[in-house]
Amino acid sequence: MRADAESLEAKIRYRFSDPERLHHALTHSSHANEARTGTGSAARDNEQLEFLGDSVLGFLIAEALVARFPTYQEGELSRAKHHLVSAAHLYGVARRLDLGSYLELGRGEEMSGGRSKKTLLVDALEAVIAAIYLDGGLEPVRQFVAAHVLDTPFEDDLEAGSDLPPSLTDFKGALQELAKARKLPAPRYVIVRERGPEHAKTFTVEVRVGGEWAQAEGRTKKIAAQRAARGVYERLVDRNNSSLKAP
Repeated sequence: MRADAESLEAKIRYRFSDPERLHHALTHSSHANEARTGTGSAARDNEQLEFLGDSVLGFLIAEALVARFPTYQEGELSRAKHHLVSAAHLYGVARRLDLGSYLELGRGEEMSGGRSKKTLLVDALEAVIAAIYLDGGLEPVRQFVAAHVLDTPFEDDLEAGSDLPPSLTDFKGALQELAKARKLPAPRYVIVRERGPEHAKTFTVEVRVGGEWAQAEGRTKKIAAQRAARGVYERLVDRNNSSLKAP
């Protein structure tokens, strides 16, 4: 049974002004063909939206990587982008959103397990991105990509030990290099708190460098330190970008 699309809007934190756009994005060609009318015309499927969403996603990923990693060379940016727009990565994003339960599928696709097929889920995710863009413009899509394609996978992949490129998760290394490039003292890490039973501890780590500091929690000291390093790294980058924009 297909899930209510309104619950998907709640998950992605975007309410469509035209709900038909979301319905269009979730309609697979198998369902559209089965809905063919007596005149021979077919309902719209999501293939065109998939095409548009792929391009919008590629642009926003490139924009975010350039902003977040100003010291990266073209090759490093290309490798990071290649991973983030790959079918393997987007499949994980689609599964976290449980996108398969919202698809409009034909009977054949339904019977053959279409709701869990990688290709269908990735295509639907790109179509949803296009639908948000057409409905609300670039800014809500930028927020969606940041929350679901960029930020959330960083933490999930760090804890799961996935194949996300080290350049995207090693914020300790990135912060070390940034501090060195700006002639700042080396980052200092301190474990400020441990809580919970031995088998399920949570650690809080603090890092300071260049007048900036951050604290973060994690299920291991390593994860907490990486999250804290990310906070300071991004503040230093933002501070530098702001100074460049100042008259």
